[in-house]
Amino acid sequence: METEALCSSYTSQTVVKKSGIAKVNHGNRLETYIPSGKAVAGPPLGPQLGQKNINIAAFCKEFNERTKEYKDGIPLPCRVTVNTDRTFDLTINQPPVTYFLKQAAGIQRAAMKPTHQVAGKITLKHVYEIAKIKQQDPTQSFLSLETICKQIIGIASTCGIQVVTNLNAQEYGEFLEQRKLIVEEELKDLQAKKEARMLRTA
Repeated sequence: METEALCSSYTSQTVVKKSGIAKVNHGNRLETYIPSGKAVAGPPLGPQLGQKNINIAAFCKEFNERTKEYKDGIPLPCRVTVNTDRTFDLTINQPPVTYFLKQAAGIQRAAMKPTHQVAGKITLKHVYEIAKIKQQDPTQSFLSLETICKQIIGIASTCGIQVVTNLNAQEYGEFLEQRKLIVEEELKDLQAKKEARMLRTA
């Protein structure tokens, strides 16, 4: 895995500020996740913006333009502060830690039973690289890298992702193949249970 290439491609932080601000209503804020390059007027985003009296078309155009350097569909935590003249301040943070963890581990799903399963593995170097990216977020900028690393290791544990010193590429590739079969069986089981519930309620 090319750790630095994987993580460094998401290092830019985007902050958009509209001009002509009169007074800021600090209580009129929206915090949500928006997939990069995918802001559209439909639900769920459109109604959220409409409730805040934000120009939806202008917002979507601005967001998509500002996130065009990202791969489409990456979940980005956003904070929007709406001003009294309908302009807005938009802060776009780095993707959530879980996104980076799954990317680094080469998996799409976390463990269904994280205390009993290992969904994937990452190295301490992965943790450090992710921490450097997350430290750019305003809410994390005052924390030390050591503190952020500890947070990331804790989140990894809740996902069933094991943090190790080193990884053997061949052995880990074999592990992922085995894990893929397990996930497929889990998904089949979930689908069967869902269909059974639908039959009972029909």
